[in-house]
Amino acid sequence: MVAHSFRGEVFGPAQRLHGATFVVDARFSRSELDSDNIVVDIGLATQKLGEVLAGFNYRNLDEVPEFAGINTSTEFLAKHIADLLAEAVHAGALGEGARGLAKIEVTLHESHVAWAGYERSL
Repeated sequence: MVAHSFRGEVFGPAQRLHGATFVVDARFSRSELDSDNIVVDIGLATQKLGEVLAGFNYRNLDEVPEFAGINTSTEFLAKHIADLLAEAVHAGALGEGARGLAKIEVTLHESHVAWAGYERSL
């Protein structure tokens, strides 16, 4: 759950401060299963995703210094989350087996008819 506003006529009434509630999906992919026959340690992945989301859950994103001057669109947030998860993979926070991941995809669902995502290679 976040609050934010946008700049630019393309955003219409969303230029005013408003709230958004997202369901966040993170998808991890690789070309082959690791030696334990898994793609990633789902427990570590779930924990790290929770930590990433805790950084801006229940916050007004307009007041977060690292987002100053940025339209924190659904797409931007999906990319931001994917990038933070990628950093965690490279740092070993998802386990050594996660270093074999090929890509991460993050989707933010605003409703059953509106969602956006971002996919990145590792």
